[in-house]
Amino acid sequence: MRCQDYASDDTGYTGRQIHGGSEFMTEHSDNVISGHPYDALKPDALLDAMEDAGFAVSGRLFALNSYENRVYQIGLDEGPPVIAKFYRPGRWTEASIREEHSFTKELEAADIPVVAPLTLPNGDTLGQSGPFRFAVFPQRGGQAPDVSVEDTLYRLGQWLGQIHNVGAARKFSHRPDLSVASIPTGIEQNNELLLKGNWVPRDLRPAWDSLMVDLLRLCRTRINDAGNINALRLHGDCHAGNILCREERMLFVDLDDCRSGPAIQDMWLLLNGEDSERGAQLGEILEGYEMFRPFERRERHLIEPLRCYRQVSHCAWLAKRWDDPAFPRFFPWFGQPRFWSDQILSLREQLSALQAPAISLPGQY
Repeated sequence: MRCQDYASDDTGYTGRQIHGGSEFMTEHSDNVISGHPYDALKPDALLDAMEDAGFAVSGRLFALNSYENRVYQIGLDEGPPVIAKFYRPGRWTEASIREEHSFTKELEAADIPVVAPLTLPNGDTLGQSGPFRFAVFPQRGGQAPDVSVEDTLYRLGQWLGQIHNVGAARKFSHRPDLSVASIPTGIEQNNELLLKGNWVPRDLRPAWDSLMVDLLRLCRTRINDAGNINALRLHGDCHAGNILCREERMLFVDLDDCRSGPAIQDMWLLLNGEDSERGAQLGEILEGYEMFRPFERRERHLIEPLRCYRQVSHCAWLAKRWDDPAFPRFFPWFGQPRFWSDQILSLREQLSALQAPAISLPGQY
């Protein structure tokens, strides 16, 4: 008999908190439900979905920290708990989720430490319950890597080189494309969404609009400096929060942002500090990376355009998700004049970064 014990906890599985790419909303559920789609995802519905998929659940579940999807730790009658991810309805097509799962399984088969979805009792990795598609993962613990340690960056570079070798073996057909050409286009599209929704306060619009013109111009200049860059399958959101370390083992998690793009996309989010520090950090990553595959140094010119793209995309992501009750609760400052003043200040700093030379690697002048 199921004994219901519902609780909420923000530890354990690390869900995606900052969305780094343009939304990929091409398919919506045929199931029409009133209110926000997640209104229908009640505890009983979660547990029923797991039981229908073949799991003997104990009734104990914890909501974990994830905004885009809904992620839960679910107890089983026997064995350790599992992690169930319920994908946001309308966010991804079935084909795109299956490509995520397939890519993760490819990485797992290549002995790359990723947390891949479990195969359900019916032989599939993707479950369906009403309007919700879901996947189940083994529970894994750990801490974010200390990227200030050179050896950690070197090891991350080794794993990224191997991930990208698998990624370069074939192409995505149904996942988003973060090609070099799509960066300014994505900034423009997300900016248009913000303006049409009247999210930027009227008195700040002149400063915002002027910044967008200058940022796009400089992004295009940097992209021209990079030249022709090949795209490959990527993790897509490779920051320290999506890597778990336990003892000497690293685990890459949360590949639901995997996409095609330049290799540097999986590196720059691991860098921090002043330009000289970030250059040294990238050098450590590349020392490990180039043990497994070459890296085109011209990709350094894409770091600041990608950072600009991520910042504007994050604002647009919040705007798109504002009808989800979780977002006003967790991001109450969004839409306030102070938020947009801070964004303008941050984008001015980004403008300065785009005007400066690309970061130098050790021994490079």
